[in-house]
Amino acid sequence: MFCFQCEQTAGGKSCTGKAGVCGKQDTTANFQDKLTGALIGLSRAAKHSVPTDNTHRIMMEGLFTTVTNVSFNDSTLQDLIEEIHREKEKLYAGAEDIDMNTIWNGNEDIRSLKSLILFGIRGMAAYAYHAYVLGYTDNDVNQFFYEALSAIGEDSFEIAQLLPIVLKTGEINLKCMELLNQANTESYGTPVPVTVPLTVEKGPFIVVSGHDLLDLKQLLEQTKDKGINIYTHGEMLPAHGYPKLKEYPHLKGNFGTAWQNQQKEFLDIPAPVLFTTNCLMPVKDSYRDRVFTTAVVSYPEMVHIDERKDFTPVIEKALELGGYSRDTEFTGINGGKTVTTGFSHGTVLSVADKVIDAVKAGDISHFFLVGGCDGAKPGRNYYTDFVKQTPEDSIILTLACGKYRFNDLNLGEIGGLPRIMDMGQCNDAYSAIKVAIALAEAFDCGVNDLPLTLVLSWYEQKAVCILLTLLHLGIKNILLGPTLPAFVSPNILNFLVENYALTPISTPEEDLKKILG
Repeated sequence: MFCFQCEQTAGGKSCTGKAGVCGKQDTTANFQDKLTGALIGLSRAAKHSVPTDNTHRIMMEGLFTTVTNVSFNDSTLQDLIEEIHREKEKLYAGAEDIDMNTIWNGNEDIRSLKSLILFGIRGMAAYAYHAYVLGYTDNDVNQFFYEALSAIGEDSFEIAQLLPIVLKTGEINLKCMELLNQANTESYGTPVPVTVPLTVEKGPFIVVSGHDLLDLKQLLEQTKDKGINIYTHGEMLPAHGYPKLKEYPHLKGNFGTAWQNQQKEFLDIPAPVLFTTNCLMPVKDSYRDRVFTTAVVSYPEMVHIDERKDFTPVIEKALELGGYSRDTEFTGINGGKTVTTGFSHGTVLSVADKVIDAVKAGDISHFFLVGGCDGAKPGRNYYTDFVKQTPEDSIILTLACGKYRFNDLNLGEIGGLPRIMDMGQCNDAYSAIKVAIALAEAFDCGVNDLPLTLVLSWYEQKAVCILLTLLHLGIKNILLGPTLPAFVSPNILNFLVENYALTPISTPEEDLKKILG
């Protein structure tokens, strides 16, 4: 196997042995490469015939399936490869797949740029899929998947031809995030601030992990009046802020912290866990019988809920296990007993006048966007320490699962606004962008001139496409950690540093000193 698409890749270089650091076996990684090569073949076929809605669906599912921590199942990967081949035959039988080793073993700068494109569209496909299941699509987004994959499969492309496609990945991802924001808010309402308890009430319950709000909505509907409570986990936490999901009284709170802690947090849990998207880790024997998957998530020998979305097996397992015998208190990693969420751009911009007045009056000195993916690799305490050391007159915006490093801290308020505002899932980076642009307009300056610093953590491919969107928008001086991506070659890194001042994190003390002067 060869894989270097996530932050924890072996030795900071690549996973090349019998299994990746994520727990994926070499056979699985090789099937995912074969699947990617088949998708490139499908993109070639699309040049000869117009792709159908079914082609678009297969393209999204195929790319999404190759995101880290989605599929560990060779059988489902083989089935998907066969489906891609059948679809390719319908469009143009002469289109050939490619062997991904030709890219992995090629020129490192070309490989680096093609990896940025490939990993970016893998993340974007996840967002497009979530919008798609709600009935929202965008032709530019769909068409770009074919364009990007065709470029990846092109032997003759050099740096000058690939760089514009890298930045276009960020441009199209912005449109994709806007599409998903529209899909979510029109389906479930505009998120509102809410305090979410970390205590699990006695009785049967189900934990829902991942990102897919529709799966959560369907489970909430099917568990009404059954005496079963529902708790979010990981990136599903922001669901509590959506008005139409808040209407369900049995959506009670949040269980656990970020995805990488699940093997400890699920160890003795007397309840089933439903994985709706990525964030699945290799399943331990102690809770193997209570893990369920759905959509593109797949793990050998786990019960899979198919497209009919009949969650009866999950419900029956919850009733069988019975939950805790008494209310059981849990805390965040800093000892907090509640967390907050729901500070979308709709909420923040509704009080924009207060924010602007507070900045002009000197009550708010700086904004920090501290967010992104969490992970198990050492060094991520940086983000906790950074937030703790920010000035008392600063605001911390956050999103994605990186927030679990500090979202249970109580840092007080400024002018009635909490100092920590959770804007949502990783795809809700769109909210942060909207707020930044609105502030720049209010102060009649560029985004880079605002008292705003982006301090990002990355782990997988959705963080890659968000970074490319920020670069497309010309946002500079981003601090990135805990390490720089292994797939970015020295020459491409120099380009990013010279043109965008992209900088690796150092220590909270040193970075804050540079930021605040």
